[in-house]
Formats: sequence, structure tokens, C-alpha cells
Amino acid sequence: MESLNFTTLIPCKSSSGNLARPKLAANHHDVISQMGFAPLWIKRSKTEALRLRATFSSKAGSQDGASVVEDQKQKEEEKGVRFGAERDSSGSVIGFNLSPPNGEVAIDDGDVGSDRIEIAEDVSGKEKPKAKAKVTRSIVFVTAEAAPYSKTGGLGDVCGSLPVVLAGRGHRVMVVSPRYQNGTAADKKFSGAVDVGHTNVICFGGEQEVAFFHEYREGVDWVFVDHPSFHRPGNPYGDSFGAFGDNQFRFTLLAHAACEAPLVLPLGGYTYGQNCLFMVNDWHAGLVPLLLAAKYRPHGVYTDARSVLVIHNLAHQGVESAVTYKNLGLPAEWYGALEWVFPEWARAHALDKGEAVNILKGAVVTTDRILTVSEGYAWEITTVEGGSGLNGLISSRKSVLNGITNGIDVVEWDPSTDKHIASHYSANDLSGKVECKIALQKELGLPIRPDCPLIGFIGRLDYQKGIDLIQSGIPELMNEDVQFVMLGSGDVQCQDWMRLAEATYKDKFRGWVGFNVPVSHRITAGCDILLMPSRFEPCGLNQLYAMRYGTVPVVHSTGGLRDTVVNFNPYAPGGGEGTGWTFSPLTKESMLAVSHLSMLKFSPIWYS
Repeated sequence: MESLNFTTLIPCKSSSGNLARPKLAANHHDVISQMGFAPLWIKRSKTEALRLRATFSSKAGSQDGASVVEDQKQKEEEKGVRFGAERDSSGSVIGFNLSPPNGEVAIDDGDVGSDRIEIAEDVSGKEKPKAKAKVTRSIVFVTAEAAPYSKTGGLGDVCGSLPVVLAGRGHRVMVVSPRYQNGTAADKKFSGAVDVGHTNVICFGGEQEVAFFHEYREGVDWVFVDHPSFHRPGNPYGDSFGAFGDNQFRFTLLAHAACEAPLVLPLGGYTYGQNCLFMVNDWHAGLVPLLLAAKYRPHGVYTDARSVLVIHNLAHQGVESAVTYKNLGLPAEWYGALEWVFPEWARAHALDKGEAVNILKGAVVTTDRILTVSEGYAWEITTVEGGSGLNGLISSRKSVLNGITNGIDVVEWDPSTDKHIASHYSANDLSGKVECKIALQKELGLPIRPDCPLIGFIGRLDYQKGIDLIQSGIPELMNEDVQFVMLGSGDVQCQDWMRLAEATYKDKFRGWVGFNVPVSHRITAGCDILLMPSRFEPCGLNQLYAMRYGTVPVVHSTGGLRDTVVNFNPYAPGGGEGTGWTFSPLTKESMLAVSHLSMLKFSPIWYS
């Protein structure tokens, strides 16, 4: 990737009418250096790591572009620093080489407006908290959900909190997400966003008009794409009858609008421009890297933009019939990037050719880097068992694949300040946790018993989350002296089962159908044990919240759960060490065995 120093001003409109794409006044760009994305994502290790940062010049550039490049090259040679890009077999830039003559990197401490390269050491492998970047990136998150505006799971949490952290470190950050209106109180969450204009995008056989709403909050530009297809009851993806049949249309609009937003929206008085880093989250935004490559770059737009595909859940890939390719707004010659053929056993009938388009596959092919939300999941998606049919393709791009474990919002999820819980407490003073437990038992109508282990489950009610294991194990678990509470929505049969279980085990089981953020906080704080028997879990956030609140996680050893939960070792010095219990294989017997062990070890030290 080349970092460009623009020597001309980019005009932009300040009105909120139909937005026109700004044009460069001249083509005078200074090529400063060549670098890859590897430095942006420092692997958590104990080895020394280097980070490369570049800033843009505020000085007027020379009118002779060639002479400026030569002057810059001469300066670099005088300092003995040479840059060379490393590429993988697909031609994608994956890193860089620095070759100083004496092993030291000289850094120009010129004026603040000058272009410079800074090398920073991270010897411990731990990122310094709240470190300020030297004005490096314009970052655009494209996502189907972002808390607090919309959320169904971890994707919304991450895309609602990570942009704020990045903005706090000096980056300019935009989040592009749909403006959902489902006729409930949740619609008020978008009340702070104002209409800043509209534009037309070409897809699905014609021009589609979309509007942009904008809210500036916590240093982030929150941009919401508005269209009638986002106005309906249900969650972002479907309703009680299943997934919406036009999801391909809805998220194609999102991708096209997200590519236009940095070019046409004068947020804060000026546009983000072309030199952006797009963070593409799951298949819903998967068309973004394809559009950059097929629609914009052939015309000299976004030539220096880069994209990072973040896979939160590989199981959802945006697969539709091959005949829908013509609706995506891509040139015909790019069909091969999305082409997908189902194996014979997965076809509907003997005459079915199995031809389809796979949006996530197209994103994997065209993106510059691939991230998953944990190191364990980065490995799992290269295996037959965890690759969901894309393992071969992803394995071929291993050189640009990394896993970074999700973080959590430690301000929102803090038991010492949480506004949703009955009593505050901390690691130094756990006395408030029993009050949270008593308040939860009272709210749910359970017998108030501080000495009885209280197990919780928070999550979607579907096959991935291991709900069938909980269903088969509840009869045996209810024979123990234990209470159990579940919060979630999803499969209708699972919801009905929760109601039946509550009626059967009146003094031991409670099921809350739906998702409620305050209730999830109270369950996390009030429970003693959090159960997560997921079949696969790219990262998982609930176990991180649980450990933050002194609630012991009991999890299946997979993906991010295996990465984040340290299995308790009772024989370690000092009476044992660990952060929870893990079990494997994924069977009812293994889950119950570890659950019984956790209850045997249950010691409510905060009650004494």
C-alpha cells in the first residue's frame, strides 16, 4: 500500500442535498513509502514487535511530482532506510522490510506537518493503553449492526465499542450501518442522527436512492444508511418467520452506500476521501472489497484504499442463487470471484446444478487481509470441520490471515459502576455480589437462597450455542440443589421449551424469552456460574463479561472460548489457579460432569 501526500485541496459541499463526489484539483501526489498491513495488527506475543505509522503532510507540495519523489527518495537514502513490500502468492501486500545500514532507524523530528515514519517497539507484547497514534488512518467500519443502535450479539458489541477506542487513539473513524426502524422503542436510539443527504447507487436493475443520517458521538462519525427495506418489524436479519427474503438486496445497498459515504459526505467540513481502511464485518459488508476492486479502482478511485475482512461467524456466508449475480452491481467478468457450486449431496434435486453466488467467498478472494475474532478460530476455519466449505480457499490465504481476540467495553461492563445491577462490587470487595444475586432471584421469582449455586445462560437459542445439550441435560441438572436461568431468543421450539421447563421446575428454572441488555447485566452479576456449551464460538463475549463480574464460566473448549478461559488447576501452587472450567468432547455427559465439578467447588466467599 502506498501512503500518498496530497498537495491539492479537495473541495466538498456543506449542504445536505444530493451529494456530488468531490474531484481532485490536480494529480500531484507524493509517494512517501510502501508498507503492508502486518504492522497494524501486532500479534500478542512476548517477542519484539514493530509498528509502522505514517502521517499526512499539511505543507504545500511541489508542482513537479517527480522531483518531490526523488527528493524524498534521496532523503531516505541519506538516512539509510529502504522500504520493500512483501507479497504473498496472490500478490497481496502482507508486510514490509526495513534495511538501515547500522540496524538503527533514524527518525526525522521535523515540524509536525511533515511526513514521517515512526517505528515503535512493543517488547512485552502488550499494547500500551490509550496510546495516541501519530494521525495515521481514516478507518471505515461497515457492519450490519453496531451497539447501542442495533445489536443481536457480539458483532454489535464490537462494532459499537472498538471504533470509539480507535478514535480515542487519534484515528478518524466512521461506522456505516443501516438505520433500522421496526416500530418499537428501539427506534429512538437513532433520534440523535440527522439527515445529511442522499445519493443513488446502481444495483438490482437500476438506481436505488439511499439517504444518509449522521451522528457524531464519542469521537466517531456514526453514519446510518436509510432505505425503506430497513423499516420493518423484527431484528436486523429476520423475524419470527425466519430470515428476510430480500437480505441480499438490503445488504447490497449497505455495501454500495458504504463505498460512497467517504467520498460524498463532508463530515466535520470535509470528506474522508479515498485513502481509507475499510473494516468489512461478515458477509453483510462482504461486497465492499469487491466493489473497490471491480467498480472503483478501474476508474482511478480508491487506488490506495485497503480492506480488512473481519470474520465473526463463517457459518453465515450470504449464499444466493447464481442468477442473482446480475443484481449486485458488479461487472460480468467478476462472476468467478463469487462463484459457488454446492456438492451433489447438498443440491435440491437431480437437475439442480448447485450454482450459486457466495458473497463471503468473494470477500475472502479480494480483501487485503483477513481477521478472525480469536486466534483459535483463525485456525479452525482452515479445517474441514470448521471451514464451512471455505477451508481450502482460506488456507490458500494463510499468509494474510490473523486472529485477534475481541475485547470488551470495560466502562459499560464494570461491576463497580454498572447502573443496571442492584449493588456495586469489585475484585477487592465482593460483598455486593450477594446482593446482586438476591435481587436477581427476587426479580425472577426464584426462592431467595444465597447459598444455592445459580447457573446462567445468555445467548441465541440455536444449534450453534448448544441449546440441545442444555435441553437434554436439564432433567439431570434439576435433580441437584441448583437454580438455572436462561436469557435468549431464536428458535421458536427452544422458546417454547423454555416456557415448559419453567412450568415444570417452578422453584429452580426461569426462562426469559427475548434479549434485554439490563437483564443480561443483572444475570451476569447475579449468577455464580455461566454455562456456554457452544459447538463453535469464534470468540464469545459473555465469558469475558462473566470473568469481569466474578462469575465462573463453564465452556466447551472451542475457538475463542478455549483461548480466553484458563481451565482451573486445583493442584497449582497456592490452592489452584485458572479462570473457569472447560470441557471436551461436546457431549451431555462432559457438560454435566464439569457442571457438577464447578458446583462442588462452589464456595461463596463473598457471603461470609
